[in-house]
Amino acid sequence: MNAFALVDDQFAPFRADDLLVKPASEAWERRAYFALRRAVFSEEQQLLAQDRDAHDFQAIAIVALANNCAVADRVIGAVRIYQPEPGLWYGGRLCVERAYRRHGLIGTALVNEAVSRAIELGCTRFLATVQQANETYFHGLHWHTLEHLELLGQPHALMQADLGRYPFMPRQVSLLPLKARRHD
Repeated sequence: MNAFALVDDQFAPFRADDLLVKPASEAWERRAYFALRRAVFSEEQQLLAQDRDAHDFQAIAIVALANNCAVADRVIGAVRIYQPEPGLWYGGRLCVERAYRRHGLIGTALVNEAVSRAIELGCTRFLATVQQANETYFHGLHWHTLEHLELLGQPHALMQADLGRYPFMPRQVSLLPLKARRHD
């Protein structure tokens, strides 16, 4: 399967039996995207009183959707990408619903889609400011640390993706083995 297929000037989405990672295109997907971000960053982590910011006006919202009976009906992960200047892209607000965090597959699929999509749109450098607790996770996704800084009173790392390693995983992934383990 071609990693990026152009269909009616839109990119074909990442599909699998029970997971879909793609830019949010429906109103309910965007509402759920912002609701998940608010739940994670404002309510759970209490990092931000208001999760939305100026970058949201230009950002591409990417969602991970869980399928139920072959219908994508629930946002279980989110990330945004935006381009502040030609060639330079940022990723941010990566979050996964608590029940799906333990295995890392959803976050990995979101990062893969975010960086891969930005490359397709002309990215020559992809950066993200990552909570320091997640720095090692990003190293495993072919990122390197540029500097450590403090944001919102929390330690963070400014990190850069190794674009030559993307896409680093197939864009089709199944959650069936993970769902089976949850019900053991």
